[in-house]
Amino acid sequence: MKIIISNQSELPIYAQIKEQLKEQILNGQIPEGSTLPSIRQLAKEVGVSVITTTRAYSDLEAEGFIATMQGKGSVVLSKDSGIVRGQYLARVEEGLATAVSTARMVGITDAELTGMFEKLLHAERK
Repeated sequence: MKIIISNQSELPIYAQIKEQLKEQILNGQIPEGSTLPSIRQLAKEVGVSVITTTRAYSDLEAEGFIATMQGKGSVVLSKDSGIVRGQYLARVEEGLATAVSTARMVGITDAELTGMFEKLLHAERK
């Protein structure tokens, strides 16, 4: 798990931590069931206050990415969790919207786009 804090970012530090952890959870770098470092440990590793990491973990828990259990720490929830699934669906929809928009800009027809999509779907199954 790697967290990089940028002082040039418009995002507050807690949000940078939250977004980087969320991205690592979504792309599988931090697998479901994994225990995250303790709030104090992460604060020390990143060089921020405990309050900052507490806020990041709290937001991740509120968004359904992790669950915190007293004495056991914070654990990454299953991707089947409704909230996490919603995040994945939003990401897929965003990607498809970008693809459709790009296709429209370069004059790709609906039939060509559908063919490309079906080809990708079938390639994934192999």
